[in-house]
Amino acid sequence: MESTLGLLALSPPGWGGTLLVGLWASLQIAVGAFVLGLLIGLAGAYGKIYGGPVLRDCLAVYTTLVRALPELVLILLLYFGLTDLLNQVLLALDYGRMQISGVVAGILVLGVVQGAYATEILRGAIQAVPPGQIEAAKAMGMPAAKIARRITIPTMLGLAIPGLSNLWLIATKDTALLAIVGFSELTLATRQAANTTKAFFTFFLAAGAIYLAISILSTWGFARLERWARRGDPPRAAGGR
Repeated sequence: MESTLGLLALSPPGWGGTLLVGLWASLQIAVGAFVLGLLIGLAGAYGKIYGGPVLRDCLAVYTTLVRALPELVLILLLYFGLTDLLNQVLLALDYGRMQISGVVAGILVLGVVQGAYATEILRGAIQAVPPGQIEAAKAMGMPAAKIARRITIPTMLGLAIPGLSNLWLIATKDTALLAIVGFSELTLATRQAANTTKAFFTFFLAAGAIYLAISILSTWGFARLERWARRGDPPRAAGGR
Protein backbone atom coordinates (compact mmCIF):
# COMPACT_ATOMS: atom_id res chain seq x y z
CA MET A 1 0.00 0.00 0.00
CA GLU A 2 2.77 2.41 0.91
CA SER A 3 4.59 1.81 -2.36
CA THR A 4 1.37 2.35 -4.31
CA LEU A 5 0.66 5.60 -2.49
CA GLY A 6 4.23 6.64 -3.12
CA LEU A 7 3.90 6.03 -6.85
CA LEU A 8 0.73 8.13 -6.96
CA ALA A 9 2.08 10.94 -4.79
CA LEU A 10 1.70 14.40 -6.28
CA SER A 11 5.37 15.31 -5.89
CA PRO A 12 8.39 13.38 -7.26
CA PRO A 13 9.29 10.59 -7.14
CA GLY A 14 5.50 10.07 -7.31
CA TRP A 15 3.69 10.48 -10.62
CA GLY A 16 0.36 11.82 -9.36
CA GLY A 17 1.20 15.36 -10.42
CA THR A 18 2.03 14.19 -13.93
CA LEU A 19 -1.32 12.40 -14.17
CA LEU A 20 -3.15 15.54 -13.04
CA VAL A 21 -1.36 17.64 -15.66
CA GLY A 22 -2.41 15.10 -18.28
CA LEU A 23 -5.96 15.14 -16.93
CA TRP A 24 -6.07 18.94 -17.21
CA ALA A 25 -4.91 18.76 -20.83
CA SER A 26 -7.54 16.10 -21.58
CA LEU A 27 -10.32 18.19 -20.05
CA GLN A 28 -9.23 21.31 -21.94
CA ILE A 29 -9.41 19.45 -25.23
CA ALA A 30 -12.67 17.67 -24.37
CA VAL A 31 -14.45 20.91 -23.39
CA GLY A 32 -13.12 22.82 -26.38
CA ALA A 33 -13.98 20.04 -28.82
CA PHE A 34 -17.45 19.59 -27.33
CA VAL A 35 -18.24 23.31 -27.62
CA LEU A 36 -16.84 23.49 -31.17
CA GLY A 37 -18.79 20.36 -32.07
CA LEU A 38 -22.00 21.94 -30.74
CA LEU A 39 -21.47 25.05 -32.87
CA ILE A 40 -20.75 22.95 -35.96
CA GLY A 41 -23.66 20.66 -35.16
CA LEU A 42 -26.16 23.49 -34.70
CA ALA A 43 -25.12 25.09 -37.99
CA GLY A 44 -25.11 21.70 -39.70
CA ALA A 45 -28.54 20.77 -38.36
CA TYR A 46 -30.11 23.99 -39.60
CA GLY A 47 -28.28 23.58 -42.90
CA LYS A 48 -29.63 20.07 -43.38
CA ILE A 49 -33.18 21.13 -42.59
CA TYR A 50 -33.43 24.56 -44.19
CA GLY A 51 -30.43 24.75 -46.55
CA GLY A 52 -30.42 24.38 -50.31
CA PRO A 53 -29.67 21.14 -52.17
CA VAL A 54 -25.93 21.82 -52.51
CA LEU A 55 -25.50 22.64 -48.81
CA ARG A 56 -27.53 19.60 -47.77
CA ASP A 57 -25.46 17.33 -50.02
CA CYS A 58 -22.18 18.74 -48.65
CA LEU A 59 -23.35 18.24 -45.07
CA ALA A 60 -24.50 14.72 -45.89
CA VAL A 61 -21.04 13.88 -47.24
CA TYR A 62 -19.41 15.38 -44.13
CA THR A 63 -21.54 13.51 -41.62
CA THR A 64 -21.39 10.24 -43.56
CA LEU A 65 -17.60 10.27 -43.92
CA VAL A 66 -16.92 11.19 -40.31
CA ARG A 67 -19.32 8.57 -38.95
CA ALA A 68 -18.10 5.89 -41.36
CA LEU A 69 -14.35 6.16 -40.82
CA PRO A 70 -12.66 4.86 -37.65
CA GLU A 71 -11.97 7.73 -35.26
CA LEU A 72 -8.28 6.91 -35.00
CA VAL A 73 -7.91 7.20 -38.79
CA LEU A 74 -9.83 10.48 -38.75
CA ILE A 75 -7.69 11.88 -35.97
CA LEU A 76 -4.48 11.04 -37.84
CA LEU A 77 -5.82 12.55 -41.07
CA LEU A 78 -7.21 15.67 -39.46
CA TYR A 79 -4.38 16.21 -37.00
CA PHE A 80 -1.77 16.38 -39.74
CA GLY A 81 -4.07 17.49 -42.56
CA LEU A 82 -5.71 20.45 -40.79
CA THR A 83 -2.44 21.83 -39.45
CA ASP A 84 -0.83 21.49 -42.88
CA LEU A 85 -3.84 23.13 -44.58
CA LEU A 86 -3.75 26.09 -42.20
CA ASN A 87 -0.06 26.59 -42.85
CA GLN A 88 -0.56 26.31 -46.60
CA VAL A 89 -3.22 29.04 -46.41
CA LEU A 90 -0.89 31.24 -44.36
CA LEU A 91 1.94 30.75 -46.84
CA ALA A 92 -0.40 31.60 -49.73
CA LEU A 93 -1.24 34.85 -47.93
CA ASP A 94 2.49 35.64 -47.53
CA TYR A 95 2.51 34.84 -43.81
CA GLY A 96 4.98 32.55 -42.14
CA ARG A 97 4.22 29.04 -40.99
CA MET A 98 2.47 28.86 -37.65
CA GLN A 99 3.23 26.32 -34.97
CA ILE A 100 -0.15 25.15 -33.72
CA SER A 101 -0.21 24.02 -30.12
CA GLY A 102 -1.26 20.48 -29.29
CA VAL A 103 -4.33 21.72 -27.38
CA VAL A 104 -5.59 23.82 -30.30
CA ALA A 105 -4.94 21.04 -32.80
CA GLY A 106 -6.67 18.51 -30.55
CA ILE A 107 -9.72 20.77 -30.17
CA LEU A 108 -9.95 21.32 -33.92
CA VAL A 109 -9.60 17.63 -34.73
CA LEU A 110 -12.05 16.30 -32.16
CA GLY A 111 -14.37 19.26 -32.75
CA VAL A 112 -14.76 18.28 -36.40
CA VAL A 113 -15.51 14.70 -35.36
CA GLN A 114 -17.96 15.81 -32.67
CA GLY A 115 -19.66 18.18 -35.09
CA ALA A 116 -20.76 15.38 -37.41
CA TYR A 117 -22.50 13.49 -34.62
CA ALA A 118 -23.91 16.67 -33.07
CA THR A 119 -25.40 17.61 -36.46
CA GLU A 120 -27.53 14.46 -36.53
CA ILE A 121 -28.50 14.69 -32.85
CA LEU A 122 -29.59 18.32 -33.13
CA ARG A 123 -31.29 17.77 -36.48
CA GLY A 124 -33.47 15.06 -34.98
CA ALA A 125 -34.24 17.23 -31.94
CA ILE A 126 -35.18 20.24 -34.09
CA GLN A 127 -37.47 18.13 -36.25
CA ALA A 128 -39.16 16.83 -33.09
CA VAL A 129 -40.25 20.34 -32.07
CA PRO A 130 -44.05 20.55 -32.49
CA PRO A 131 -44.61 22.35 -35.81
CA GLY A 132 -47.67 24.11 -34.42
CA GLN A 133 -45.48 26.22 -32.13
CA ILE A 134 -43.33 27.39 -35.04
CA GLU A 135 -46.36 28.08 -37.25
CA ALA A 136 -47.96 30.14 -34.46
CA ALA A 137 -44.77 32.17 -34.08
CA LYS A 138 -44.63 32.81 -37.85
CA ALA A 139 -48.29 33.85 -37.82
CA MET A 140 -47.40 36.44 -35.17
CA GLY A 141 -44.71 37.83 -37.47
CA MET A 142 -41.77 36.59 -35.41
CA PRO A 143 -38.51 36.58 -37.46
CA ALA A 144 -36.64 33.31 -38.03
CA ALA A 145 -33.76 34.19 -35.70
CA LYS A 146 -36.16 34.98 -32.87
CA ILE A 147 -38.12 31.79 -33.50
CA ALA A 148 -34.90 29.81 -33.16
CA ARG A 149 -33.87 31.66 -29.99
CA ARG A 150 -37.24 31.70 -28.26
CA ILE A 151 -38.91 28.48 -29.43
CA THR A 152 -36.84 25.98 -31.40
CA ILE A 153 -33.63 25.86 -29.38
CA PRO A 154 -35.24 25.90 -25.87
CA THR A 155 -37.76 23.22 -26.91
CA MET A 156 -35.31 20.91 -28.61
CA LEU A 157 -32.72 21.23 -25.83
CA GLY A 158 -34.44 18.72 -23.57
CA LEU A 159 -34.72 16.28 -26.46
CA ALA A 160 -31.07 16.64 -27.43
CA ILE A 161 -29.40 16.50 -24.02
CA PRO A 162 -29.32 12.66 -23.69
CA GLY A 163 -27.52 12.39 -27.02
CA LEU A 164 -25.24 15.33 -26.22
CA SER A 165 -24.40 13.71 -22.89
CA ASN A 166 -23.13 10.66 -24.77
CA LEU A 167 -21.15 12.92 -27.10
CA TRP A 168 -19.46 14.58 -24.13
CA LEU A 169 -18.45 11.22 -22.68
CA ILE A 170 -17.11 10.21 -26.09
CA ALA A 171 -15.11 13.46 -26.21
CA THR A 172 -13.48 12.75 -22.85
CA LYS A 173 -12.45 9.28 -24.01
CA ASP A 174 -11.41 10.31 -27.52
CA THR A 175 -8.72 12.56 -26.06
CA ALA A 176 -6.86 9.32 -25.31
CA LEU A 177 -6.51 8.75 -29.06
CA LEU A 178 -4.37 11.89 -29.29
CA ALA A 179 -1.63 9.97 -27.50
CA ILE A 180 -0.92 8.31 -30.85
CA VAL A 181 0.34 11.66 -32.21
CA GLY A 182 2.40 12.32 -29.10
CA PHE A 183 0.13 14.78 -27.30
CA SER A 184 0.68 14.57 -23.56
CA GLU A 185 -2.82 13.99 -22.22
CA LEU A 186 -3.90 11.61 -19.44
CA THR A 187 -3.40 8.35 -21.34
CA LEU A 188 0.10 9.25 -22.56
CA ALA A 189 1.06 10.50 -19.10
CA THR A 190 -0.20 7.22 -17.64
CA ARG A 191 1.78 5.19 -20.17
CA GLN A 192 4.95 7.18 -19.44
CA ALA A 193 4.55 6.64 -15.71
CA ALA A 194 3.85 2.92 -16.18
CA ASN A 195 6.79 2.41 -18.53
CA THR A 196 9.16 4.20 -16.17
CA THR A 197 8.10 2.46 -12.97
CA LYS A 198 6.88 -0.83 -14.50
CA ALA A 199 3.80 -0.50 -12.27
CA PHE A 200 1.42 -0.94 -15.19
CA PHE A 201 -1.53 -2.22 -13.20
CA THR A 202 -1.31 0.61 -10.64
CA PHE A 203 -1.22 3.45 -13.13
CA PHE A 204 -3.74 2.15 -15.64
CA LEU A 205 -6.10 1.32 -12.79
CA ALA A 206 -5.66 4.90 -11.54
CA ALA A 207 -6.37 6.27 -15.03
CA GLY A 208 -9.45 4.07 -15.29
CA ALA A 209 -10.69 5.38 -11.94
CA ILE A 210 -10.21 8.96 -13.14
CA TYR A 211 -12.18 8.33 -16.34
CA LEU A 212 -14.90 6.58 -14.32
CA ALA A 213 -15.15 9.55 -11.94
CA ILE A 214 -15.48 11.93 -14.90
CA SER A 215 -18.22 9.73 -16.36
CA ILE A 216 -20.19 9.57 -13.10
CA LEU A 217 -19.96 13.33 -12.47
CA SER A 218 -20.85 14.09 -16.09
CA THR A 219 -23.87 11.78 -16.05
CA TRP A 220 -25.11 13.43 -12.86
CA GLY A 221 -24.57 16.91 -14.29
CA PHE A 222 -26.34 16.19 -17.58
CA ALA A 223 -29.24 14.56 -15.72
CA ARG A 224 -29.74 17.77 -13.74
CA LEU A 225 -29.42 19.81 -16.94
CA GLU A 226 -32.04 17.67 -18.65
CA ARG A 227 -34.46 18.12 -15.74
CA TRP A 228 -33.93 21.87 -15.97
CA ALA A 229 -34.47 21.89 -19.74
CA ARG A 230 -37.68 19.86 -19.37
CA ARG A 231 -39.05 21.88 -16.47
CA GLY A 232 -41.90 23.22 -18.62
CA ASP A 233 -42.91 19.85 -20.04
CA PRO A 234 -46.28 18.41 -18.98
CA PRO A 235 -46.00 15.70 -16.29
CA ARG A 236 -45.78 12.16 -17.58
CA ALA A 237 -48.58 9.72 -16.92
CA ALA A 238 -48.07 6.89 -14.45
CA GLY A 239 -45.96 4.12 -15.87
CA GLY A 240 -44.22 6.49 -18.30
CA ARG A 241 -47.07 6.23 -20.87
